[in-house]
Amino acid sequence: MKHIELNNEIMKQKDGFFQLEKDREALSVFLGETAVKTKKFGSLKERLDYMVDQEFYYDVLKDYKVEDIQQVYDHAKSIGFKFQSYMAGSKFYKDYALKSDDGKEYVESYEDRVVMTALYLASKNVQVAMDITDQMMKQNYQPATPTFLNAGRARRGEMVSCFLLEIDDSLNSIGFNINTALQLSKIGGGVALNLSKIRARGEAIKKIENAASGVVPVMKLLEDSFSYANQLGQRKGAGAAYLNIFHWDVIEFLDTKKINVDEKSRIQSLSIGLIVPDKFFELAKNNEDFYLFAPHTVYQAFGKHLDDMDMDEMYDQLLSHSDVIKKKHSARELLVKIAATQLESGYPYIMYKDNANAQHALSGQVKMSNLCTEIFQQQETSVITDYGQEDIIKRDISCNLGSLNIVNVMETKEIQKAVHTGMRALTAVSDMTEIQNAPSVKKANEELHSVGLGAMNLHGYLAKNKIQFESEEAKEFSRAFFMMINFYSLEASMEIAKEKGRSFVGFEESDYANGSYFDKYEQRDFAPVLEKAKALFKGIKIPGPTEWKELKGKVMEHGLWHGYRLAIAPTQSIGYVQNATPSIMPAVEAIESRTYANSTTYYPMPFLSRETFWFYKSAYHMDQFKILDLVAEIQQHVDQGISTILYVDSQISTRDLARYYIYAHNKGLKSLYYTRTRNLTVDDCIACTV
Repeated sequence: MKHIELNNEIMKQKDGFFQLEKDREALSVFLGETAVKTKKFGSLKERLDYMVDQEFYYDVLKDYKVEDIQQVYDHAKSIGFKFQSYMAGSKFYKDYALKSDDGKEYVESYEDRVVMTALYLASKNVQVAMDITDQMMKQNYQPATPTFLNAGRARRGEMVSCFLLEIDDSLNSIGFNINTALQLSKIGGGVALNLSKIRARGEAIKKIENAASGVVPVMKLLEDSFSYANQLGQRKGAGAAYLNIFHWDVIEFLDTKKINVDEKSRIQSLSIGLIVPDKFFELAKNNEDFYLFAPHTVYQAFGKHLDDMDMDEMYDQLLSHSDVIKKKHSARELLVKIAATQLESGYPYIMYKDNANAQHALSGQVKMSNLCTEIFQQQETSVITDYGQEDIIKRDISCNLGSLNIVNVMETKEIQKAVHTGMRALTAVSDMTEIQNAPSVKKANEELHSVGLGAMNLHGYLAKNKIQFESEEAKEFSRAFFMMINFYSLEASMEIAKEKGRSFVGFEESDYANGSYFDKYEQRDFAPVLEKAKALFKGIKIPGPTEWKELKGKVMEHGLWHGYRLAIAPTQSIGYVQNATPSIMPAVEAIESRTYANSTTYYPMPFLSRETFWFYKSAYHMDQFKILDLVAEIQQHVDQGISTILYVDSQISTRDLARYYIYAHNKGLKSLYYTRTRNLTVDDCIACTV
């Protein structure tokens, strides 16, 4: 196809640089072909009647007058949106735009998808629909894929796709949660499950020794479940299993990702994550022996699950208790094993449990994370009884996501408006989500109204402004920007609580209610000091201690609607549509290549030019400690977490990789996502020296 050929010509250098203009030419040709394939209508009313009659849209005309919808459309078109790259346009039409049932025609443009998303989330409020449309057309705010894909459609999946489940140590609970995972996978959800309470291989069942099968067979059941419930065959289900590092089965758990492990034990498609308390790092630092515990014997001895314990308090007691079965291992050797497993498979994720709880503003305990390691919320264990008896359903976790485009909100100087609009849109998704077949998730959503507002295009913004990602200016910008996101998200949540006349369940026991959450903001001004960083905020009001004090008073008086507000997720797919670098992570290449079927597409990073090229240093060539420093600056303002990726080459030692784990822990990060490993070539070595 001509547009692919033109896009590929980007890489044919002319006058010593890439032919970036070929990307615009490719986009123009692609959009021309798209226009020919798009169904035409004589009027907006004709189009809406068709879309409703053919079951593409819900009956939007019952909620809005045609003239009101026309007003929203007129505003959308007045913004003058244009796709900024070939990848942006092709990604939208390939993955997001509605097509005719036979797939031969497009029945939606970008404006159509944005307006329908806004109308649906606005719930009959024209002004709210205008606000959401405004921020989405300016690409200040972008709902996550499930919301952008499904909002307003008659035949749709759920708009929320992130779930976390806690499994108790009983067959009832295992079966219940596998079924819940099936139900959530069916509707497009990614599901993480905490297996830490399940008794270890060889533990007793009803006092019969060596009866328990351990966690790996449960992982196999989950893997098969996600493969079976695959969203009508459109894509595979996605799941993750988390295990506490002190669990007896942890070595076997890690070995499931080894390439040469026995096929009966190998886990191929299920992601794995480790829950790591501070105590483990203390033992590794001191080069002390590290003990794994049989969790059922812990529960029998103390009446409390291993996974619910504070290991700083309980570790020595567990060691000294004669009824607790334990085995010795080396903490440092286990760190090396984790590193070796990551270099081989990218797994496990690492969840720093005590860091997450130390920064947790609510009562209750954060126990695990999700598929992308950015969700951190309190979680409880439901009691699943026998048939005929009533289950005790407690709270599990769901979260719906959206992101700000840092470049656009900074340049439009609409940070407050973008955050407020994003919080309103996310709240609408939460209010509309009712998953009957996952009662613990439904309960948490109804009580906590949790959302996850994030951001993308940090590297793009820094490169456009000729600031190196590893610089002090980048840290100062990020520190101030995400402080502002925190401020305005709290402000928005407070205003919604004030309107509704109530707060999320448990607000009264939170650090928000007693005011202690705001202490650091009253005591410190987070505005940038370096001139280049300060210049970025010219014309933008940065909240300082005085504004934080005022906000504190309002929150203590009116409360908050959302138990959780912020989470920075990966934004790879939807980031293409926004022409943005993913999340807050550095770009891997100045020009990224993507292979679909038999064709390769090239995606130049946003605002790439001869001048900005040198500010797109590859993530693989960066100092990973400095990346972690930058993430730590942002994490202090994010009530949940940040998907943080390590980028290493094939020559890194397991010891050096383990140093990154320790450093991230010491910097207060809550998690590490994947470790990406790239084979080092001669070309890479040359590029590193430039």
